Amino acid sequence: MITDLRSDTFTKPTPAMLEAMFKAEVGDDVFGEDPSVNQLEAMTAEMFGMEAALFCPSGTMTNQIGIKCHTQPGDEVICEKMSHVYIYEGGGIAFNSGSQVKALEGDKGRLTADQILEAINPDDVHKAITSLVSLENTANRGGGSCYNFTDFQKIKEICLHNNLSLHLDGARLWNALVAKKESPVQYGQVFDSISVCLSKGLGTPIGSLLLGKRDYIKKARRVRKVFGGGMRQAGYMAAAGIFALENNIKRLQEDHLHAHQIAEALIKKDFIGKIMPVETNIIIFEVSGSYSAKEFCERLALDDILCLSISATQVRMVTHLDVTDEMVKKLIGVIEAM
Repeated sequence: MITDLRSDTFTKPTPAMLEAMFKAEVGDDVFGEDPSVNQLEAMTAEMFGMEAALFCPSGTMTNQIGIKCHTQPGDEVICEKMSHVYIYEGGGIAFNSGSQVKALEGDKGRLTADQILEAINPDDVHKAITSLVSLENTANRGGGSCYNFTDFQKIKEICLHNNLSLHLDGARLWNALVAKKESPVQYGQVFDSISVCLSKGLGTPIGSLLLGKRDYIKKARRVRKVFGGGMRQAGYMAAAGIFALENNIKRLQEDHLHAHQIAEALIKKDFIGKIMPVETNIIIFEVSGSYSAKEFCERLALDDILCLSISATQVRMVTHLDVTDEMVKKLIGVIEAM
């Protein structure tokens, strides 16, 4: 059996999730008549204490719609230099919104209020208008790092005083909520828009939601149509999301435990260099000496264990609901024997 640690996007629906999908009541979502989609959107909005939500095929789409609805062509978006919206969405901010990015160097993917304040452009015709701050929690390239919530509150104050919108790429926000013992409602009180993904830690086959005020989501629905994201009988996918929200959030603790166990095994090996602090389900570490990052991954693949080299010296592993205790024990045994 293959242990796939390349990403938490490789999960397969469980039998119980498939059963929920088969039983879904569906309609035409473009007409607003898919009851399962409507239920999922209302359910998620209520969880975060926000007015409305929009179901989309992917987190990239929810981020890109979210950014477009906050900006005008020629605006500037502040984000961390390794954030997903900047480096992993195909230049979408420029292509879709006609906006430029001011990418700041943070700490493990996280920015501070002082950094953001300093980065806001003055009211000068030579400068792009700073209109949006986009944050990511957990930060993928920060090793699944989590913000302290007080930092969000400080950043929100800066945004309010400078007429900036605040967007959250919460692709793995569920992991942060579990790790930090936080409430979704806290986030709804701070952010103007939130993107949450269902197809990573929560294990659905497809789907993300964009959350915000009712008028904002009405605008977002129009942009989704322009982007080609209008879906018809999407309730089969929405039913998987409803099941995931009801059953798969608390169990993220298991993924975090597995990540810690793997990191503890890695740190004992002399060919392993710096390991980013493991806060959630992502382990990013340096490989040196006996192996390059690519060679390390190739060695594990011989034992049917898949992971990802993200640079010449760095490897990423991501735990998820399809990674069992037995798989983790096998991986640790392979590492110990290397």
